[in-house]
Amino acid sequence: MTQVELGDSARELAREVLIHGPISRADLGRRLGLSPASLTRLSKPFLDRGLFVETAEAVQGATGRPARPLDVRVDARRFVGIKLTGEAAYGVLTDLRATALAQASRELDGHDVERVVDVIAGLVAELADDGGAALGGAGLDGGALDGSALGGVGLSIGGNVTDQRVVTRAPFLGWRDVPLADLLEARLGIPVDLENDVTALTTAEQWFGPARAHDAFAVVTVGAGVGYGLVMHDRVVTTPDTGLGLGGHLPLDQNGPLCLDGHRGCSTAMLAIPSICAQVGIALGREVGYDEVLELAAAGHPAARSVTDAAGRALGRMMGYIANLTMVDAIVLSGEGVGLWEVAGDTALAALAADRDPEATPVEVHVDAAGFSSWARGAAAVAIQASLARLRLPA
Repeated sequence: MTQVELGDSARELAREVLIHGPISRADLGRRLGLSPASLTRLSKPFLDRGLFVETAEAVQGATGRPARPLDVRVDARRFVGIKLTGEAAYGVLTDLRATALAQASRELDGHDVERVVDVIAGLVAELADDGGAALGGAGLDGGALDGSALGGVGLSIGGNVTDQRVVTRAPFLGWRDVPLADLLEARLGIPVDLENDVTALTTAEQWFGPARAHDAFAVVTVGAGVGYGLVMHDRVVTTPDTGLGLGGHLPLDQNGPLCLDGHRGCSTAMLAIPSICAQVGIALGREVGYDEVLELAAAGHPAARSVTDAAGRALGRMMGYIANLTMVDAIVLSGEGVGLWEVAGDTALAALAADRDPEATPVEVHVDAAGFSSWARGAAAVAIQASLARLRLPA
C-alpha cells in the first residue's frame, strides 16, 4: 500500500491529540488555527486507520449539540525507553502516552561499546517479552496498528548527542563519537532514537506531565548530579551546550561545601546525592546511603537535618533564580534524588518565596517521585516523538 508523508498540520494535529486528548474538535481548531472543514479532512486518515478514536458523546452548549472528543488509541503501539548510566541500564515498556507497563534493569559489566549494546538489546527483549510485545514493529509509519508491536526504542544518556543518532560525549562511559543508534538498530531491527537524559525527561514532562498545560515551564532534576531543562513557547529548549550539565554549577550557598570542580556551594555541591551523603557521612564518621540520610533527617537527627535543610534552601534558591530569570510560573522536580522533597520541601518553598517579589505570580511546583522510572519514561517519550515525526498514512 502506498504511504504518504504527513504535512506539518497533520503532525501537529496528532501531537495535540496525543498530549491533550480527549479533546474537542472546537478546542483543536482554536489551538491549531484550523477551520472545521480542515480539521475533518486532517483527522479522517487517523480515524480510518484507528490511531484516533472518538470518545463518549458529551452534550455541548445550550443547543444540546452532541460532541465526540478525539483521543489517541494509546495501545496502538508499544515503546521501550532506557536510561543508561555508568553502572546500569534502566528500562520501561510504555504505551503511546509513556505510561509504564513493565520495568526492568540490568547492570553493566563494563563500558566497552559492544558489551553495552549487548546489555541494552537484552533489556529491550526482556521488556518486550514481559509486556507481550513483539520485536520488529514498524512504528506508526507502516503496517497495521497492533498494540503488541514494538514501535521503537528511546535511549537517554548523560552527555551530548548529535541528531539523536550519535553519542558525541559521555564522560561516565568514556565514550566519544559512538554511533549507538545505528548499532542498536542493526541488532533490534526497529527504530532507535537517542537523547540527552535531561532533555528526554523534559520532553516527557512537556508531553505527558503535570505541567503540560503550560507552554513555558522548567524542570530540575536531582540525583547523581543536578540537571535543568526548559520549555518555552511549547518547545523544549536545546543548544549546542545541552548535555554539559551547566545547571549543575549554579552558585547557591557561599558557605557550602566544594564540588569536585572546586565550586563552593554550587547546585551539585548542595543537592547531588553523593555530596549530601558525603556531608552526613563526615558528620557521623561512617559511610551512609541516601535512603538512610533521608530517614535520619525525617527522624530529626541533627547532622542529617542540618544537611538536608541546607539542601532545601539551596533548591528553593535555584528555583527562585529560574523563575525570576526565565519568567516561568511552573517547575517540575524529578530525578532519583527527589525524595529530598519529603524532608526539605517546606524549607525549599520558603526559600523560593523569599527570593520572589511578593506580587509575582506564585510558582507551581510539581514533584515527580517516580525515580529512575521517570528517566526511562523520558527516553520512551523521545521514541514516541520521533515516531510521530516519521508518521506516514495510506494515500
